[in-house]
Amino acid sequence: SILSKKKNPKIKLFIRDLYQLLFDLLPKKKEFSINPIEIKEGYFFGFHDVQPFSKNNDKVLANKLYIDLKMPSKEDYLDVGFFKIKEGKLEEYVKIDQTNSWNYHKGCRLQWVDQSHLIFNCTIKNEMVSKIINIESGEEKVISMPIDSVSSDGRYATSFSYHRLEKFMPGYGYCYEDDISFINEQSPDNSGLYLIDLQTKKNRLLVDLKTLANESILDDYSTISSHYVTHSLFSKDGRYISFFHRWVGKETLKRYTRLMIFDLQTSSLFQLPIGYMVSHYVWNDKNQIIAYCNYKGVDGHALLDVTNAANNKVVAYPTLNSDGHQSFIDSNKFITDTYGDKYRMSKLYLVDSERDTVKPLASVYSPNKFQTKVAHRHIACDLHPVVSENGEYVCFDTAKTGKRALAIMSLKSS
Repeated sequence: SILSKKKNPKIKLFIRDLYQLLFDLLPKKKEFSINPIEIKEGYFFGFHDVQPFSKNNDKVLANKLYIDLKMPSKEDYLDVGFFKIKEGKLEEYVKIDQTNSWNYHKGCRLQWVDQSHLIFNCTIKNEMVSKIINIESGEEKVISMPIDSVSSDGRYATSFSYHRLEKFMPGYGYCYEDDISFINEQSPDNSGLYLIDLQTKKNRLLVDLKTLANESILDDYSTISSHYVTHSLFSKDGRYISFFHRWVGKETLKRYTRLMIFDLQTSSLFQLPIGYMVSHYVWNDKNQIIAYCNYKGVDGHALLDVTNAANNKVVAYPTLNSDGHQSFIDSNKFITDTYGDKYRMSKLYLVDSERDTVKPLASVYSPNKFQTKVAHRHIACDLHPVVSENGEYVCFDTAKTGKRALAIMSLKSS
């Protein structure tokens, strides 16, 4: 098979947990950071693919927690809002609203629409929607669907079924039903990737799951699997939408992924030339993607040029050979993290994709209690670093103090 498969995932997780428990008996490793880390316990932002920093770099979005270490239910709310930043310090938290549509990894997809408007997912009368709020006037605008990511100009957003996502990838969707009439279908033709016009509130189905499934039948496993989409992002110029097309069988830990591109200019769909393992990615401003994936038989961070495949390459391998969440500083440099190593230390690295260099930025402790033990109880606290647009700060989540927290660190050289 040409598929990159995850074999015996339960056994792999058991061995990992046993291995780390043995190293827990050893003295804790010393933490490291190039600059002091500013921490606010009880807050987090979530995934690495959208921007928490405001355009003028004086605010950072954050979710305030009222629970931790248990999966959220419909009764569990987050506060959504932001911290003001002054001289690298997080000042008072400004609460804007609440939501009960969230998870520990992708939050409520809180993000900026523009300098004065933010958007996030929530529910109204038990229906999943999204809400745009003017942080200065308090004026609200309700969109009839939850969103995933917003285009750079703030005009459009992507969407998909969070109900379906939660069923087949527990811990990444919400505990609400939106696909109830066809949730048990393996690849329905009335669900998939949507495009929403945030000005007119109109939406359209760009690609349906039946079409995606029919294109991806590579062996018998694909024909008996359930298909879904997730992890959608706009290119910086707004022309392309990238997304994961995934399919799983009864064992949801065993999944295959295609990294797909929809060209809004030509209304065409194509698959990037990588293996069927891809986990995290982001765009730079040259219509290139950095993704942790299987490229030419190597699992690593690969630079993928959407317009010129001749530029595709694996970056900084084997120095950088573990999965991580990336965020670009400029066209060529990006920051990525790692999961906790055998000593439960999670790292931040600065990577130069042109020079293939890797520079350590931080190493912080990740407590055992914040490690996901089973797929349906996804309570892990990954770092999920995001760099501010001017490259001055990196924001990340951490449990280094024993509590889930939001952190920022200056990237200025000392």
